[in-house]
Amino acid sequence: MKVGKRDDANNGTTGADPSIGTSTGGSPEPGRILRWNFFIGGHLSASVPVRLVESTPEGQLVWMETGTPMWRTALPRGATHLRDIAPQERPAAGYPVVAGRWPMGNALFYQPTGAAHSVLWLFGRRQKFRGWYVNLERRVHHGDDIDIADHELDINVAPDRTWQWKDEESFAEKTGHPAYWTAEEAAAIRTEGDRVARLAEAGTFPFDGSWCDFRPPPAWRTPPRPPVPRHPLL
Repeated sequence: MKVGKRDDANNGTTGADPSIGTSTGGSPEPGRILRWNFFIGGHLSASVPVRLVESTPEGQLVWMETGTPMWRTALPRGATHLRDIAPQERPAAGYPVVAGRWPMGNALFYQPTGAAHSVLWLFGRRQKFRGWYVNLERRVHHGDDIDIADHELDINVAPDRTWQWKDEESFAEKTGHPAYWTAEEAAAIRTEGDRVARLAEAGTFPFDGSWCDFRPPPAWRTPPRPPVPRHPLL
């Protein structure tokens, strides 16, 4: 990432449709539409189109806009979230999906190459920076698809860089289940979180204040709903 370069993407959009095309070197251009596919226990929970902000050998930044047309899992009546349904109670072929809109706030995602986490800059009303969110995950890229296997345990980081674990209890409950992670893998997941937390304490990238005033280019329209996800299971 270009540490300290917060708004380079504002100058990266040409008169052409920013959602298509690649640079002359073959790398995706800023504005390209990718698909963020979020899986819990091997089952698809959401598929949301995002805009590429920047791509370097160190990682990539993508922008997710609140209200973006998306696909979400059609849960059975009475269920509020896929993570609360035991894997043995889910259909073997996965749940169907239905059209929806991304209900969470605007966020800028940093996806470091080869790392088992993403860091989100969270933005509230009027694009005010609200803090960071560390999502511990396993991430695989398939062309324009970004497949995320969620690791449940996350970290909230306040604007003053104080932090706290999130979902420790449910992470412990899922540890050892075949659909999730072994005790050994759980230790590695927590170690990954500890490492990122140390970055927050030190105020080093991505917690150094860069990108906190990011604004998407005015030419970026809300992405349309993508095609139906290619698979409901990871």
